[in-house]
Amino acid sequence: MATRRRNQRRSSGTGGMTVREAGRKGGEVTAKRHGPQFYEEIGRKGGQTVRRLIEQGKRAMGQE
Repeated sequence: MATRRRNQRRSSGTGGMTVREAGRKGGEVTAKRHGPQFYEEIGRKGGQTVRRLIEQGKRAMGQE
């Protein structure tokens, strides 16, 4: 029930959209503009960053 209330349109009858709708539309536009390679690249960069941060944390804790 709270989710339904949270996703309701904020502007009564003025054609506004919910945050969920705006996110979906933005995601669709991004996918069309950049394609699958974009998501592969940002996923790889994110994975490398996580690996680096874990290694830094282990070094800081005295582990290897």
